[in-house]
Amino acid sequence: MSSLKIWDIPGGIHPPERKELSNRTPIQTAPLAKRLVLPLNQHIGAPAEPVVAVGDNVLKGQLIAKANGFVSAPVHAPTSGTVSFIGPQPYPHVSGMDAMAIVIDSDGNDAWAALTPHPDYAQLETTELLGIIREAGISGLGGAGFPSAVKLTSRPTQKIHTLVINGTECEPYITADDVLMRERAEAMLSGIEILAQLIQPEQVLIGIEDNKPEAIAAVKAALGDRPFQVCVFPTKYPSGGEKQLIQILTGVEVPSGGLPADIGILCQNVGTAVAVHDAVVLGKPLISRITTLTGEALARPMNVEVLLGTPVRELLEFAGLDQTKLNRLIMGGPMMGFTLPNIDVPIIKTTNCLLASTSAELPAPPKAMPCIRCGDCAEVCPASLLPQQLHFFAIGQEHEQLRAHNLFDCIECGACAYVCPSSIPLVQYYRAAKGEIRELEQKQLKAEQSKQRFELRQERLRRAEEQKEAERKARSERAAKAKAAQAEASTSTPASDAAPAGKSAGLSDVQKKLKIEASMANVALKKAQKQLEAHDTAELQAQVSALTLTAEAAQKALDEAMASAAPAATKPVDDAALKKSKIDAAMLRAQVRKLEKLEAPDAEQQAELEKLRSQLADAEQQVASLQPTESAAPAAAKPVDDAALKKAKIDAAMLRAQVRKLEKVETPDAEQQAELEKLRSQLAAAEQQLTSLQPSEAAAPAAAKPVDDAALKKAKIDAAMLRAQVRKLEKVEAPDAEQQAELEELRSQLATAEQQLASLQVSEEAAPVAAKPVDDGGLKKAKIELAMKRAELKKAEKAEASEELLMPLREAVKQAEQQLHAAEENSNKPAPVLERKVKRPIDETTRALKTEVAFARADLRKLERDDNSAAEALESARARLADAEQKLAEHSNA
Repeated sequence: MSSLKIWDIPGGIHPPERKELSNRTPIQTAPLAKRLVLPLNQHIGAPAEPVVAVGDNVLKGQLIAKANGFVSAPVHAPTSGTVSFIGPQPYPHVSGMDAMAIVIDSDGNDAWAALTPHPDYAQLETTELLGIIREAGISGLGGAGFPSAVKLTSRPTQKIHTLVINGTECEPYITADDVLMRERAEAMLSGIEILAQLIQPEQVLIGIEDNKPEAIAAVKAALGDRPFQVCVFPTKYPSGGEKQLIQILTGVEVPSGGLPADIGILCQNVGTAVAVHDAVVLGKPLISRITTLTGEALARPMNVEVLLGTPVRELLEFAGLDQTKLNRLIMGGPMMGFTLPNIDVPIIKTTNCLLASTSAELPAPPKAMPCIRCGDCAEVCPASLLPQQLHFFAIGQEHEQLRAHNLFDCIECGACAYVCPSSIPLVQYYRAAKGEIRELEQKQLKAEQSKQRFELRQERLRRAEEQKEAERKARSERAAKAKAAQAEASTSTPASDAAPAGKSAGLSDVQKKLKIEASMANVALKKAQKQLEAHDTAELQAQVSALTLTAEAAQKALDEAMASAAPAATKPVDDAALKKSKIDAAMLRAQVRKLEKLEAPDAEQQAELEKLRSQLADAEQQVASLQPTESAAPAAAKPVDDAALKKAKIDAAMLRAQVRKLEKVETPDAEQQAELEKLRSQLAAAEQQLTSLQPSEAAAPAAAKPVDDAALKKAKIDAAMLRAQVRKLEKVEAPDAEQQAELEELRSQLATAEQQLASLQVSEEAAPVAAKPVDDGGLKKAKIELAMKRAELKKAEKAEASEELLMPLREAVKQAEQQLHAAEENSNKPAPVLERKVKRPIDETTRALKTEVAFARADLRKLERDDNSAAEALESARARLADAEQKLAEHSNA
């Protein structure tokens, strides 16, 4: 084993170590507590979710709370007993606030659940090993508590070449890792081997300070022929920091705001390595840890292996706490630990030390004085920051300056406050400033999201209002044209020309339109009234009032039109009654179908459905009763009204396009749903009107009007191109304002193009039929056959079928194209241009890079949606996505 060069870190201090208080005795076993309190959030990330209930009996090592998300860790029962409570309990935090926890009353048996050891872990796959570590609930035992499985998850863009094992334990008083390496060096090295199998590093470095000679000797003795390097370096605080230890052992600095994985290095604590060994080799989850009990207020300072959830009070009593001497109880070390508000909190996974100090041992700091700008704090900062400037910016809440001076690179080691001659609690200012910045970022993010939602809603309402206004104008124009046509027809007919016997004038177009509008207004009013009964809100009340006025106005207009109409002449066939019955039946049928599509209708909807079915049966019976009268009436030799027929076809086509557009909306709101129902009713009426004109069209002689094939072809091409552009923009996931405006403009142009195409197609239908018979059935069949063959070929190419399977499919497509060509020749249409495009398959490297980009983007979005996501995880996800996109771009350019 070759010696490794050791580097130094900037700054650092040498406070009194006081480790001799607790490192002179072997590890003790803490007594089993009668009541264990297991907080659900003993790690960085989302709290665990309980899987047990009050009253359940549990066994030692049994899962009691599962991980709730990717950055989370499960919790297991430390002993056997009964779950007595699930709810808020005291939590070891400087705030003193309670946290959700599971309370277990021990039965004293300490009976284990069934374990699943894996002594032959070398045969396991990487995913299986990671799953075992994740299910064991292991998080970093060095103090931070980051879930180990998340940290060990391999990243294709970040190859880990160096595994660093942190055995430094540089903070004064704490000796848990020291005695762990002395007594369990073999288990630690076994855990390191498992970690090395997971990440396959090029080298493994075990860093230990030179103030732990017994631990160094024990590790070297147990090392054997393992290719690991034990690196001993001088003692200095805070060399145990992750970034500082990496710089000492490798000479490489972690970039500002970055992670060790960004430079190919992964760091794990020695306690974490032992926990990995216990989880994989022995099958034991993380239910206990080594904790240092120290301080001059204890009669027997020691290191104990204690079950998680054990109350701090019982543990200190086991070490001989003298309440009269106790001044401060600190969880952690004197530099980075925090004072516990009370001693009823439990031991958790990150509790590495309990320091019961006397007033002489850790006297209260003197009153803070103004900064004298001596610069001592900058000299000892291990991150090469400017603590004095950060202090001033924190007081002034200058968050931009704090970011510019790399506040978040501060590891809160406390070295600056330790040497400050003015006794300024600098770390407290830094922590408060970090919290303020994070809180502001969350508020800004929520405000931005709210603003985007509001702007999108306003834009949606504006478009809907514009569309309704355009439709109102179109309806008014159509009504005016119909009224003018009716007036012109009435003036052109002599007054003496009475209607022939047996024929009735029926309802005029204006009266029909008013009747349909009145019916639709009543339907919308009833629907709004039902919604108001279910949800009584001011908005719905206003909507019902407006719809009531609309319905009354429509009914009044209809009554006036009906009263002013001349009495119809007596005729055998009542065309108006028959038309009305058919329209009523069509509208009722549409409402019945809509209600029948509901998956789980309530009682009110079921009653409404039965009522509509009864009304539909009556309406169909009324239509049937009028049919004989209609058939008995002599068919009048009525000339064909080409203008009315063309107008009816164009109206039906436009309504059908609007209905299809609204039907494509995935989650329509109430206003869009009402508009859709309205358009469907108008479409049913338009199709009924078109059907009534068809017999007259068949009886009329074909107009000798030439068909403009060039204009028709150009209209088809324009509509197809606009449709393709609209579909392309509709596929954009998050369009900006400019793209949204362009999409609306294209939709408007597409509607105009489809209207122009419909008018030309009507002209084409009215053109004289050529002498050559048209085989429409054969042409349609050939088109369908070609589409099916192309679909089969495309499906096979997408599935990457072999060339032997693709050849017959390509041949079948060619034959179908030839058959279509022949059918079009028989139909007196120009032969199609046979054009086939060969789509090159994507190469495997591009596919893999695109897949990695997609996964990286998905992981980042998931973390961004989670309010509890760690900043470290977010930065890692962003770096991963940027790296994946860069590689994809480089490969595409090459």
